[in-house]
This record gives sequence, structure tokens and C-alpha cells, in this order.
Amino acid sequence: MEEYIIKGGKALRLGYTTGSCAAAAAKAAAWMLLSGQIKEQISLQTPKGILLQLDVVDIKRQETEVSCAIVKDGGDDPDVTSGAHIVATVSLTDGPGIVIDGGPGVGRVVKRGLDQPVGAAAINSVPRKMIYENVDEVCRTLDYRGGLSVEISVPLGEKLARKTFNPRLGIIGGISILGTSGIVEPMSEQALVDTIRVELKQRRANGADYALLTPGNYGTDFIRMGLAVNPDLAVQTANFIGDSLDICRESGFRGALLVGHIGKLVKIAGGMLNTHSKYGDCRMEILAAHAAACGLKAAAVEEMLDCVACDDALRLLREAGLEAPVLQRIIRRVEAGLQRRGDTVETGAIVFSKKYGILGKTANADTLLRQITEE
Repeated sequence: MEEYIIKGGKALRLGYTTGSCAAAAAKAAAWMLLSGQIKEQISLQTPKGILLQLDVVDIKRQETEVSCAIVKDGGDDPDVTSGAHIVATVSLTDGPGIVIDGGPGVGRVVKRGLDQPVGAAAINSVPRKMIYENVDEVCRTLDYRGGLSVEISVPLGEKLARKTFNPRLGIIGGISILGTSGIVEPMSEQALVDTIRVELKQRRANGADYALLTPGNYGTDFIRMGLAVNPDLAVQTANFIGDSLDICRESGFRGALLVGHIGKLVKIAGGMLNTHSKYGDCRMEILAAHAAACGLKAAAVEEMLDCVACDDALRLLREAGLEAPVLQRIIRRVEAGLQRRGDTVETGAIVFSKKYGILGKTANADTLLRQITEE
């Protein structure tokens, strides 16, 4: 498709979701089955309001069954499913209505808390609705009143799923058929937040009262090596710490513990709950301000402002004998920032450095960690 959005001053091409592919393939297969005619291109109206004209490939026709595919195009988004063939097989049935299920390469839900119930194919609600409405439209257009079975499959889906969050979320055997707008927006921050929301809501649905959060791989590794805790208990928030706390509050968690590197968490002390560098890189300014308040000499403050890594700034604090008071101030500010956003959720933090290990904890951190590991 040739639709674009502007992000960061660049024109990025939109794509279309696996849900759009599945709905378009099902519509084309239903049309060919009920009309007896070949359909090499199909139109699809997406929930976002963008009309797609998609090529139909891999057509296989039998008397009571037709299958075909749409090739997934993620646009300029780094999407592992781009290029995958999303196949729909539509068959005549004896019973009434339209029955939708997943075939090979489409995952099955094995844990509670996801969009679909345990045992169901991982075809989310909006794609299911799109598939149903488009197949039903064909039935009404061609005056067909019998039943149809729609099976969605992805030939390489099981292999592709290993590159996604599906195994971690409790979806096995393939990819998910996803999409709420039908359109893929490149580098979508909302997609990342939605992934965090799915994982947190799933944990809450499985009975967790307390959430373990960490921005990324540094934190995950530290949870395993530095805290001797199973890293699978943690949900990675990326830069979306504030959004993750919002989700914890909305989901009814009682508490949330954030384990993170000083380079990320020091930003929270400055009021930044989205820690992406594009919103600002105030690490040294925050450290220097608190160091100055604790008595670091002006020359050392100036040197700190020129540091490029937090470990180097910590070295200056150690040399001046001010590491403990400065970090105590930082931890208090982190604690306050998290609690403001967490509101009804009890929040805590453990701050670490790869070089120096644990730098500080909020007063409730150990209690929260114990509650998380004992659930």
C-alpha cells in the first residue's frame, strides 16, 4: 500500500495487519467458493477507514472448499510477519452460520488473561469480527444461506512465533492474528504499550497481586544474576514506565516493584516516566544537581556534567565519599515519582549498576519482592 505517516521528519509507509490479511483472504475464498469464479484481487475496508486493494495468491479450488492467501505487508515497520502468507480455507458445512478457527501456524491460547479464552485459536476479537463480517457480506451478496467454515493458517507461523512474545504470553504453535485498526503504523509506540498491557493483564487474570517490572534486558539479567529471582516473573516495560504503572492500576494490582539500571531510573527522579532519550537525556544533570546539594565541589560537578555514562559519574561520587547520600536522595525522588503515577498501587524500586551492583532500594522493595516471588 502507498499510504504514509510522518515520524521524526521521515515519511514511513503504512502496512496492513495479519487481521486484515485473514479477513481479505477469507472474503476472497468465500467469493470463489460460492460464485465459482476466480478472484485475483480483493477489496477490504479496514476499521481505520482505509480501503485496501490486495492481491490474492496461492489459490486452490475444490467443489466444496477454496483456499487462498494474502501476503502480509508491514510497511516500514520492523515486523517479523512481513512477507508471511496468511491463508484462509473456506468450506461448505451442513450446519448453519459461519464458524472461524485457526489451523497450522496459528497459535493456540494456553493461559488465561488474553483476548481469547484458553483453547481457542489466537485470532483476536477485531480480526474475528472482520473475518465474519466480510464472509457474511459475500453470503448476502450471493444469496447463500447455508453454513461455512473458515480456517486461518500461516505456513511458517510456528517458526515466526519464536521471534514474537507468543511463547512468553502463553500462545503456542504459531503466531497470533492481530490488529485493531487493520493498519500497521511503523514504529508504533502504542503497539508496544499494548503488548505490555496484554502481559500484565494476563498475570493479573492468573491471580498475581504484585507485578515485577523492568525496562529491558539489563534489568532481566540483573533479576536473574543479582537478585537470584526467576526473570520470567518480570514484565519488560521498555521506556513506558508510567504507562505500565497506569496499566497496573487499571488492572487492580496491589503493588509493583521496578528493578532498573541507574541510567534509566535516575530520569524518574527528574519526573520522566517515559525514559526514551528523544524526550530528554537529563541523567548527568540530575545526578550533578543532587551531588551539588550534598556538597560535591564545583570542579567535580563540572566533571560529572561531562560524563557520558552513569558508572563514571558514580566513580566521582565514590571518590568524594558522597555516593551514599546522593543515591539516597535519588532513591527518594524515584520513590515519589513512582508513587505519584502508581496512585493506589504500592510502588517500590531497586536501582543497580552493572559495574557496582545494587545502588539502593526503596524501604518496601524487599517486602514487595518477597510478595512477588511467593505468589
